[in-house]
Amino acid sequence: MKKRAIYIVLLTGLVLASCKKEESTKPKVIYENNPKTKTEVPEDTTQIEIADLPVHLSGTNFLIYPIGTVTSDKKSLKSYDSGTGYTVSNYSEYQITGYLQNLKFQEMGKDTIYALTDKNILIETATYLKTIADKSKKQLMVYSLCDMDTNKDNKLDNSDIKSLYLSEVSGSNFTKISVDFQELIDWNVIEAQNKLFFRTTEDTNKNGQFDKEDKVHYFFVNLLEKEWKATEYKPI
Repeated sequence: MKKRAIYIVLLTGLVLASCKKEESTKPKVIYENNPKTKTEVPEDTTQIEIADLPVHLSGTNFLIYPIGTVTSDKKSLKSYDSGTGYTVSNYSEYQITGYLQNLKFQEMGKDTIYALTDKNILIETATYLKTIADKSKKQLMVYSLCDMDTNKDNKLDNSDIKSLYLSEVSGSNFTKISVDFQELIDWNVIEAQNKLFFRTTEDTNKNGQFDKEDKVHYFFVNLLEKEWKATEYKPI
C-alpha cells in the first residue's frame, strides 16, 4: 500500500512537471506562410469597458483616464488583472501600470476627451519622462504594450510580444519605435543626451521563443527630434 502511494505521488509529480514544461515552452510567436501577417483579434463580448478616475501628471496640462475591461457575470464584475472590483490600473510617481485597452486624454479647462489610439492594444506601462520635461520642456510619454496577437490565440495578453511606443503628453503623435516581431527587453533614458536607449531580441532561429540563442538588438532615439526614429547601434 505504501509503495502504491509513493508511486501515485511520483506519477503526479511527473504529470505536473510535464504540464509546467509545456506552459513554459508555449511559443510567443506562431509562424504562418507570412510571419509578418497581423492577426485581427475578435471582440470579446463578455468584457465591459471601464475607466479609472483621471490621473494628473504634475507639471502638465492634461488629465489621463486609464481604460480597461472587466468581465461581466450575473453575480459580480471581475477585473482583468486583480480578480474583482472596478480598478483597472495602478499609479506610481509618473507611471501608470495595468493591462489597459487604451488611455484617454483631456486638456484641463476643456470638455473634450479623446483616445490615445483606435487600434487594438494592451498597455502594460505608460511612463511620463519628467526629467526630460524639466530639462527641455518637451513633455513625452513612453509605453510598453502588445499590439499584435503574435501567438495566434485570438487575444492580446502578456503572452504576446511587447513593443515600445512614444507620444506627446497629450497623447498625440503616438508612434511605434521598436521593430515588429522583436520583443522589448528594457529601456532607459539618458537625460544628458536627450536620448532613449532600448534593447530588443529577435527570434532568429524561428522557434517561437525568445532565448539566449536569439540575437539582441540595441537602439537609441533622439527625443528632441521632430520625427522619432530608432537608430541601431552595436556596443558589442
